[in-house]
Amino acid sequence: METISHDKPTLDTAKFRDPERTATGAERATVSLNQLDTLWINTGTLCNLACANCYIESSPRNDALVYITAAEVAAYLDEIERDGWGTQTIGFTGGEPFMNREFMTMLDDALGRGFEVLVLTNAMKPMTHHRQALLNLRAQYGQRLHVRVSIDHYTRDWHEAERGPASWTPMINGLAWLSQHGFNLSLAGRLFTTETETEMRAGFARLFSEERLNLDANSPDDLTLFPEMNADTDVAEITSNCWEILDQSPDDIMCASSRMVVKRKGADSPAVLSCTLLPYDSAFELGRTLAEADQAISLNHPHCAQFCVLGGASCSG
Repeated sequence: METISHDKPTLDTAKFRDPERTATGAERATVSLNQLDTLWINTGTLCNLACANCYIESSPRNDALVYITAAEVAAYLDEIERDGWGTQTIGFTGGEPFMNREFMTMLDDALGRGFEVLVLTNAMKPMTHHRQALLNLRAQYGQRLHVRVSIDHYTRDWHEAERGPASWTPMINGLAWLSQHGFNLSLAGRLFTTETETEMRAGFARLFSEERLNLDANSPDDLTLFPEMNADTDVAEITSNCWEILDQSPDDIMCASSRMVVKRKGADSPAVLSCTLLPYDSAFELGRTLAEADQAISLNHPHCAQFCVLGGASCSG
């Protein structure tokens, strides 16, 4: 296995300091919340794995974001219904969501209210401990329960280089179980090797064939390949003129249609953040309610440029 160098130009310290102006003095781009299509719930940062490049630093010891409760999640679902937000999807991420003891209650509640539900998981033991409960939800709610499994690469060596020894086989077993039982299933991989996206998708196609997975590696719905994120790597700042230059619309950026709820360690209540990518930066904490979070977001972080604008990615798919 070749060695991938992550050595790239270091971020200019003059960048991403002023929420209104870039380092050159240009007007910084902002994104307004047009429609809350997806509300993400971070169930807690504790995870059964400690991946080499986890953007949220999840691990068996990191509880910076503590387990949110089913009652706290229900309060946000109540707010959506009461105030007519029109939200279609509730997304659950972590950490590993299935480690939260109240997670299955949250799933049942969201599905029972009629939401589409997207769960991000590594498909390992925390998930497989709930196989019967998941089968019950699958039988009751069908394709409205969507499970997205994180798999860093289509080979064991590269996957385990990121996720640790002995992480491949349990993930493959969990993935196969989900596929065999007809779950609405997709995968999330990463573009972190020297391979092109075309080469990555060809590799995943071989894996899907070998494991008899009912997935299409060329479909972005079945396989999402996320760009790498590194807040220390130099990247261009996004100005208000960039939308025209890049032929993009701010309406297509993740924070135009989603927010994330977290529960910080020691906090009295959960908070609403601009997106899933910035769980620790207080500048992107918008308040305790969805109403308070209905405000424009200044793209004042490297992830805004790397992942969303220049990377063209969204956690919602």
